[in-house]
Amino acid sequence: MKKMNILLLIVATLLSSNIVFAQQSDELYLTADEVPNAVYWLPEPPAPGSSQFLSDISQYFWGKQQRLDSLRAQKAIREVVSEVADMAVLFSEAFGMEISAEKTPAIYKVINRGVPTIRLSAAKPKNTYLRKRPYVYFNEPTLIPSEEEHLRKTGSYPSGHTVRGWGMALLLSEINPAAQDELFKLGYEWGQSRVIAGYHWQSDVDASRMLAAACYARLHSCKEFLDDMKNAKKEFEKISRTF
Repeated sequence: MKKMNILLLIVATLLSSNIVFAQQSDELYLTADEVPNAVYWLPEPPAPGSSQFLSDISQYFWGKQQRLDSLRAQKAIREVVSEVADMAVLFSEAFGMEISAEKTPAIYKVINRGVPTIRLSAAKPKNTYLRKRPYVYFNEPTLIPSEEEHLRKTGSYPSGHTVRGWGMALLLSEINPAAQDELFKLGYEWGQSRVIAGYHWQSDVDASRMLAAACYARLHSCKEFLDDMKNAKKEFEKISRTF
């Protein structure tokens, strides 16, 4: 009887885990098999000793130099966030209005589903290449010491933070085209912050922008995304008229 109870508990736990996973997957617009397969079309990360890798090394030292600017260093630290709610706060000024689940529910919905979907496209190449991060390669400290141990054995190529940041800029610029320049400036700097912080090579960041753009294009074949984006644009226009 005791063994049977343990077995039932294990089965219940597994079923519960599957339900949670299904709920999380339903929040995304695309599945892992539907997002662009970057392992197939995106170039492999530069090999050590190659001219491209020498460029990465040069950019690593450029990033270290940027840390001497306290304002830029603090910006890189702030942009370490990966939750959409935290990103929305930092993107609100460039967007032109406060973005939140309470104030702009339709806009928040499309980025809360869209950004993680775009980020999903980075999972396969990260796990395939498991590229060593620059701070690990040089055995040097970063701007965010609390993240070092956690990310030490994870792949550097491409940059998940950059995919999120560039993806956020793309999504928000579709909703508010008038703010595109400020949004893309922030999205670009978001990726460079990862080089400055010491967590990514420049080629990781460059590849991530291409990957985010590819996944963003793919989203436009998803009816759910198109419906949510339409609602987000209507909400933006309605709120804009009250300014």
